[in-house]
Amino acid sequence: MTAMDLSKKRIVVTGGAGFLGSFVVEALTARGCQNVFVPRSREYDLVDMSAVRRLLDDARPDVIIHLAARVGGILANQQNPGRFFYDNLMMGVQLLDESRRFGVEKFVATGTICAYPKHTPVPFREDDLWNGYPEETNAPYGLAKKMLLVQSQAYRAQYGFSSVVLFPVNLYGPRDNFDLTTSHVIPALIRKVVEAMRAGRDEVPIWGDGTPTREFLYVADCAEGIVLATERFDDSQPVNLGSGQEISIATLAQQIGNILGFRGRFVYDQSRPNGQPRRALDCSRADKLFGFRATTGFETGLRRTIDFYLRELST
Repeated sequence: MTAMDLSKKRIVVTGGAGFLGSFVVEALTARGCQNVFVPRSREYDLVDMSAVRRLLDDARPDVIIHLAARVGGILANQQNPGRFFYDNLMMGVQLLDESRRFGVEKFVATGTICAYPKHTPVPFREDDLWNGYPEETNAPYGLAKKMLLVQSQAYRAQYGFSSVVLFPVNLYGPRDNFDLTTSHVIPALIRKVVEAMRAGRDEVPIWGDGTPTREFLYVADCAEGIVLATERFDDSQPVNLGSGQEISIATLAQQIGNILGFRGRFVYDQSRPNGQPRRALDCSRADKLFGFRATTGFETGLRRTIDFYLRELST
């Protein structure tokens, strides 16, 4: 396909004031996009159909990049399975349907790595998405987001509607959420280690036994992948976005501790869930279809994230 010139388009980025969204807005701005609208949830509650319609009437977008989500780590998923399922399902289904009716040229959405079956062979390939049930803790969220893929494929088949659904792996980087009740593993570990060091404690608790593995993608790299797909890709087959590097939770904790100079030990609470045993992606489809490859090394990204958190504490 001919690459879409985004600089001439009216673009809505839902979730554009959030962690990933703020980097997507920066990537669009760097491409010369001058008409980017970021709806705020207090003004446009996308779970409410009337707010979805009002957003389209107000912004009149050519392109929608849908990143808004109700999301969190294991604890947040345990505490809010119903809310995570309903809110994410309704936001996506309503916005995609109304975008088609409104005449939006292109709709790009992010799914989640949590949509993959619990025991997917590593590396996760897009063709494995339907070969089993997701890890139970994340299943309501993961399945709600996966319905966007079903809807995208159905609407392309019936209506010829241009939509894309991408599946990013676990993200990390500056501006992440460091609230321990809702954060993901990297910001949670950074905060726990910093707080232990400041309090003079020599132990840091970690959920599970440390054996699960994860792949992490630096947030600015993910944003670049999303914008590249918006420009260059027009198909409803799922596409992974990742870095291709797998690391255990135990090794991750040690690496964070080493960067921060922590001399204590990590204590694993095996009464708590591990989550999915392994997560690592086959990212070859993104490279082949729209030229995306992650460029930020893991330690570089980790140091930037830690530096951001320490700066936030000092302000």
